[in-house]
Order: sequence, then C-alpha cells, then structure tokens
Amino acid sequence: MLEIQKFNKIIAANWKMNGSINFINNFLDDLTFENINDQSICIIICPPFTHSYLIANKLKNCYLGGQNCSLFLEGAYTGDVSASMLYDVGCQFCIVGHSERRTIFNETNNEVSIKATNSLKNNIHPIICVGETFQQKKDNRTKEVLSKQIIESINGDSNNDNTIIAYEPIWAIGSGLTPSLDEIEDIHNFIKNEIQGYENYKILYGGSVKSANSKEILNLNSVDGLLIGGASLNVGEFKKILSF
Repeated sequence: MLEIQKFNKIIAANWKMNGSINFINNFLDDLTFENINDQSICIIICPPFTHSYLIANKLKNCYLGGQNCSLFLEGAYTGDVSASMLYDVGCQFCIVGHSERRTIFNETNNEVSIKATNSLKNNIHPIICVGETFQQKKDNRTKEVLSKQIIESINGDSNNDNTIIAYEPIWAIGSGLTPSLDEIEDIHNFIKNEIQGYENYKILYGGSVKSANSKEILNLNSVDGLLIGGASLNVGEFKKILSF
C-alpha cells in the first residue's frame, strides 16, 4: 500500500454516475497540469466501475479509485462489486460512506466500517466520508454528528497511514454553498485533535469545491486535500484546481 503520510496534498475526483468512453479519452488526453510530476501530490480519479479498467491503462501520474465497494468479499450478490475486484483493475483507493450512499441507499456507519475493512483487506485505502445535514448544523450538532460517524465508521484496522477521512457537509454538496474558511479550519482541527484515536489522519474537504475557492481552501493548514464532485468532470476546471 502507499504511504499516505508522505503526501502533502491529496486531490480526489468523484465522477459519480457520469462519463463515457469518449469522455474519458478526451479528458485524459487533456489532463496536463504544472504539478503533474510532484511526488508529494496525490491525484485520484474515481470513475464509474465500468470505466475503471480503461482509465487504469491510460492514467499517468495519477491513481485509480473506486466510488464504493460491496459489503461482501465474494459470493451470490448480483450487481455488487467487491473490494478485490476493485484492486484487480488497479484501484488503490475507494470512497466509502459518501452522503449519497448514506442518504439514498440508507448505508449505516456499521456498513461503512465493513466496507472500509474490506478495502483494507485488499490493499485499498478507504476514503471515509462524514458530514452533517443543514438541520444538524442549525442545531449546533455538527461536532456531535461527526464524532459518532467517525468512531462508528472507522475501526481498528484503520490508522493514519492507510485511511483518509473526507469531511463533506451534506448541505454543501452540489448546492453551491460552502462553509466559511474559519468553519472548515475549525472542523478539520476538531477531527484531527479532539476525537481520541483519530489524531493526525489526512482529512480532505468536499462540497461545492471549484477553482474559484479551491486554492484558499487548500491553503488552510488543517486541510490535506479535496474531494471534488461536479467540477472534476470539466477538465479545464479540474486542471485549474490542480494548479495550486
């Protein structure tokens, strides 16, 4: 597995259920940026699984990631994709517990924990997503909610060199809204310093990240990188984000 702590910044692109073979060919042909040879920067592309093998054979100076994996290692689970299958096509990272999985598919913290464990068993670094709703934010419960998600979603197989945390406030995803820089700094410092057992994990920020705000977010001392959704589908926008 990779040594996560050696990376200064980690930038992950979550394409969600988007893309085509033509899109991928054009995107990767155009994906050049000034930091491309900087070994302290980790760039991860997380496409739909059906396009993973194609991307794995075309990626240069980037890593391949999955968007999800099965609760099960193998067996009669029609439609599921196991962590070993992700590894087999070249994935070194896997997003687990994304808010869309938690809210649309009702994934629990325990299920997220199992998926993270399955990833680690197959030499894949899980990127474990946590985040609060707007109502929870209004009720001043953000830190309580995040603590519970982190403690229940990350188990003893994880450590700060094999697992990444992504803070994605649910109310910011795809909404165009983002927390203030002070709020992001406060939450990242809270996770790194105040939740016992999870100190010094790499923490990415996600939620309406774009080139217009990415540099100032990345400049925060507590932010180790970004998890980018829609903006990562536009190669010009993505290259601007990578040129920090």
